[in-house]
Amino acid sequence: MRFTIWIAALICLLFIPLPIVAAQDLSPIDQLSHMSDEALQLTKSQRYEDAKKILDSFSDKFSTAALREQSFTMDEVRIVTIAHNEAVEAMTNSEMNFDERINIVTKFRLVIDAISSTKEPLWTEMREPILEVFNEAKEAALNGEKTVFYAKLNSFLSLYEMIYPSMKIDVPVERIQKLNTRVRFVDEYRSEILTEQTSVQELFALETDLQTIFDGVLEDEADPSLWWVIISTGSIIVLTLSYVGWRKFKGERERRKTPSR
Repeated sequence: MRFTIWIAALICLLFIPLPIVAAQDLSPIDQLSHMSDEALQLTKSQRYEDAKKILDSFSDKFSTAALREQSFTMDEVRIVTIAHNEAVEAMTNSEMNFDERINIVTKFRLVIDAISSTKEPLWTEMREPILEVFNEAKEAALNGEKTVFYAKLNSFLSLYEMIYPSMKIDVPVERIQKLNTRVRFVDEYRSEILTEQTSVQELFALETDLQTIFDGVLEDEADPSLWWVIISTGSIIVLTLSYVGWRKFKGERERRKTPSR
């Protein structure tokens, strides 16, 4: 139940349109972010042809921005291109249902947010639902509940696939590769996890890796100005206390030098 609530909350967050701002007032990267959001809003309204037009326009603007600004790494260009192509396919594939389209365009939206955000990226909002459903899968595995374990694991994998491209943008390569290797192992050897102690330990290792990555990104996004205030204030307090202590020590020494009458 809580898992459903978390997902609904994220969808509501993503479905809130960004403020309307004149295009000329936006930087190229902010224009791309607004276009990805608009494509998601149109997809939600099942206006797939209009969403396709936005995505086509996005492709042109992204190519121009990548050449002129040169602010994207090759990995970012590749990740955006793949997510964009999948979103275009979702708009043109008549056999794809509404939920599948939403998931794919949401993944695209999260990718663009990851390359444009200077603060906490949207994909980090998935921390609680992902860890919650993964913990439920782990508990089912420990209890030998095969059906529940498979169902919860599939739910986890669905969420993971949605945010994985965005994570690759914000998380160091070594850490994200390690995480993805563990995820693929758990998925491929799910039956062994229910019967072998050595395999079930991978669930605990994966849970630790997930927590480390989410916590690491959130810590890295701490406002530098806040740390500067903390450090500056602490330094002032230390200096003040040191000065007061020195004055007290000096006064005591002078008092001892003065002969009593």
